[in-house]
Amino acid sequence: MVTSTTAESPSTQLRFDVRDPATGAVVGRYPVHTEVDVAAAVARAREAGTWWAALGFAERARRLDRWRAEVTRGRDDLARIMRQEMGKPLSDAKLEIAMALEHLKWAARNAERVLGPKSVHASLLTINQSCRVEYRPYGVVGVIGPWNYPVFTPLGSISFALAAGNAVVFKPSEYTPGVGAWLAEAFARAVPESPVVQVITGDGATGAALCRSGVGKIGFTGSTATGKRVMAACAETLTPVLMECGGKDALVVDADADLAAAADAALWGGMSNAGQTCLGVERIYVHTDVYDEFLGRLVDLAREVHAGRGAAKIGPITMPKQLDVIRRHLEDAVLRGARVLLGGPDAIEGQFVQPTILADVPEDAAAVVEETFGPTLTVARVADMDEAVARVNASVYGLGATVFARRDGRAIADRIESGGVSINAFVAHATIPTLPLGGVRESGFGRVHGPDGLREFAYAKSTTRQLFSSPLALTTFTRSARVDAVVDRLVSVLHGRSG
Repeated sequence: MVTSTTAESPSTQLRFDVRDPATGAVVGRYPVHTEVDVAAAVARAREAGTWWAALGFAERARRLDRWRAEVTRGRDDLARIMRQEMGKPLSDAKLEIAMALEHLKWAARNAERVLGPKSVHASLLTINQSCRVEYRPYGVVGVIGPWNYPVFTPLGSISFALAAGNAVVFKPSEYTPGVGAWLAEAFARAVPESPVVQVITGDGATGAALCRSGVGKIGFTGSTATGKRVMAACAETLTPVLMECGGKDALVVDADADLAAAADAALWGGMSNAGQTCLGVERIYVHTDVYDEFLGRLVDLAREVHAGRGAAKIGPITMPKQLDVIRRHLEDAVLRGARVLLGGPDAIEGQFVQPTILADVPEDAAAVVEETFGPTLTVARVADMDEAVARVNASVYGLGATVFARRDGRAIADRIESGGVSINAFVAHATIPTLPLGGVRESGFGRVHGPDGLREFAYAKSTTRQLFSSPLALTTFTRSARVDAVVDRLVSVLHGRSG
């Protein structure tokens, strides 16, 4: 049983248990950190952040590489904790760690190129000015992480915030606090000089205290409903936020698609991690010409995948309350005429949900409109890709999408309104370190990963230096009528002929 955490001297002895969702056994006990504890952690982080920022990009990169090595060496232990706390199969846990390490490496190696100071050109009217822009760290960044990808997702904020020069106070989900504690302890072994990364544990009140603590920015990943509460708390102090929220992602299959590849991607996209993936496939729209063949392939593949303990490829549903959502969606769909091709409401057994595939589900049903977050798929026939795109874009979410098409894949993808689209592969855009990841509409705003992800955790600062006195002094009360006339003539020449 894990009992340690990286936060110092909690002001309360109140603790909470963490249970293995597969067995119900207690696998950890952690303190509920209070507002006082959070304030103390942020105060320590401010001092640590000053030291960390002063190291410069190269020294930070060296230390981040040491952290990456610590995580790599300890990946078996980390994967075991992930499995204990949220139920993910060990092989999937190690895959998640591998992806996180790729992004950590990229952030460390590219931060100076993206965020380092740069000279920029002035305009003709301000030619006497030397101009420079730099990206300054916020000082302390608060990160509120999810439980479904407890390493890959929060490290998308933590790694990039650190590379940008910030200290981090990390509040992991109450379902996976041990994962957060392990990552912070690994960082402390790599960077023992100062508490640059700290973990606070607890429930929503702990997260709210972090939002109100005066940190420079909050990076949040979680449900849209929780994200709105985080934004409300941050609004009290105008603390900027990065919001990576829920999704209802779709997979589109055109008539000329590779159906074997599309069915395989749909199954993995919908069922892996027990469907508990913001970017996971929940809706599928298939061209009528290949609908029956695709559906047959998908169901045949899905029959070979099962949820359970041991060597099962799908683990349990982590949050007990999510079972009620999954059950409600499935029962509502069946009542409204959906065909159950595999699984269904009876496929819910304790914390496990067997793969479920539904067809002929009304587009306004909860299973199509709301985030299900379980191993379920709805499959719909469409007359053409115009109808498919219209249905995809009808969602209030816009996180990601997948398109399978040989000829028109790019044209279809370009019309989908989401933060990212992958063609002929499931969410490849989320795995590539150079690409930004994030959503639109109720899926959130802001980006992790890539250059955009680094810039999220720094603010732009502009500096000018006058090189010589301008013959056209503009910002003075002594400006003459002659200067005004010259400027007016220049404006006419520079801008009047446009278009």
